[in-house]
Amino acid sequence: MRNRIVTLAMLAATLATSMFAVPLALFAAHYYRSQQSAELERVADAAAVNVAADLFHGRFAGDLPRGPLGTQLAIYGAGGRLRGGQGPDTADPVVTATLADNTVHYDRDRDQLLAAVPVAEGAHAAYAIRATTSAAEVYRRIDLTWVLMIALGALVLLVTWQLARWQARRVARPLEHLFAAAGTLGDSDFRVRAPPSGIPEIDAVSTALNRTAVRIGDLIDRERTITASASHQLRTPLTGLRLGLEAALDSPSPDHRQAITDAIATTERLDHTIDDLIALARGTTHASAPLDLDTLLGEITETWRHLLAESGRDVRIRTDPDLPRSPASAAAVRQILAVLIDNATRHGTGTVTVYARDASAALAIDVSDEGALRSDQTDPFCRGPASGHGIGLPLARNIAESEGGRLYLRSRTPTTFTLFVPSSPQASSPTQQDEDPASCSSSGRRGGARKEEPAP
Repeated sequence: MRNRIVTLAMLAATLATSMFAVPLALFAAHYYRSQQSAELERVADAAAVNVAADLFHGRFAGDLPRGPLGTQLAIYGAGGRLRGGQGPDTADPVVTATLADNTVHYDRDRDQLLAAVPVAEGAHAAYAIRATTSAAEVYRRIDLTWVLMIALGALVLLVTWQLARWQARRVARPLEHLFAAAGTLGDSDFRVRAPPSGIPEIDAVSTALNRTAVRIGDLIDRERTITASASHQLRTPLTGLRLGLEAALDSPSPDHRQAITDAIATTERLDHTIDDLIALARGTTHASAPLDLDTLLGEITETWRHLLAESGRDVRIRTDPDLPRSPASAAAVRQILAVLIDNATRHGTGTVTVYARDASAALAIDVSDEGALRSDQTDPFCRGPASGHGIGLPLARNIAESEGGRLYLRSRTPTTFTLFVPSSPQASSPTQQDEDPASCSSSGRRGGARKEEPAP
């Protein structure tokens, strides 16, 4: 590409220089010859003035005034005979034409320049003054001018070549960066970014490529994270299904219809969970209809009541009246609440409470139990065995943020997690000082201390 840009620039500059220089060179040659002819005419006129009186009074002795260096003067009579000076013995065609029509005539060739000026007597030319000079000086000036023009043209082409190379680098380098970035993106490195070039058209392409890289990277990371977390999300309904079937086998009653019905219901919920995970992985969870919170909370109650009852615990649902409507997807909220309740089931004690309330610019859902999270325990949103919470809570936070919401640890005693989802597409979730998921210190805190909010 660089070579093509330089070649086109040089062709354009050569064509433009030629179209300008060739006519100018011809005009310069014509100008120098015309200037020299005019100088010869002036010399011949001066000589005619000096000898005119002697010619017409019969006192001319054949002597003509000396002209400039290199100029020869000659005078011819009306019959074409040489009367004085330096020239051929008989008039040449230029002198003959001057004597015939009483006007100035010129002749130019490679060797000399000639001008014939009439000396009139009345309306007719009685004599003619012939002035000649060597054409070498004229052509020397023409050649010098042409050499200077060629040198100037070469300088222009050299400057054009340098500018073309600079412009080719300026245009080609960002395109090469774009090519390299596209190749890196094709190799699944979605961190690649095309740098700005200062060229609006190329920068527009770079911006589109960077935006595409971010979008694809987010989708791939989301899919990988949720795929890795699928076993965590599917374990709970599978456990409930297994417990129900085991209880049916241990029952002395031969009628297993209720167990089969419960198993079918559990498989349906499992199917919904799989659909939710696929939608979350593909980033297609954004709903067109508002969140049906009552139905969602009913599903959660039915799903978790039996599992908690196995350990002598219960789940309690509380909702405030006139809750704001939220555009958050049911799949995202269902999976987040499933992670929070599963976390309370595994690591908490006592009754698990789900409390939906109005938080001004957002819908808030608190999930709490009667246990306590020690202050020296690591941040529960950090992945890894040190936190004791696996990958469920980090996944839940990522899903919440993808829906435009927030998930944070509201209270350590009793352990309470709060999910904020926006109540309208324009509203943003309130700013909270929560546990930072990127800061996995031994205390699980970020820099300064945070005041714990009371549980609902």
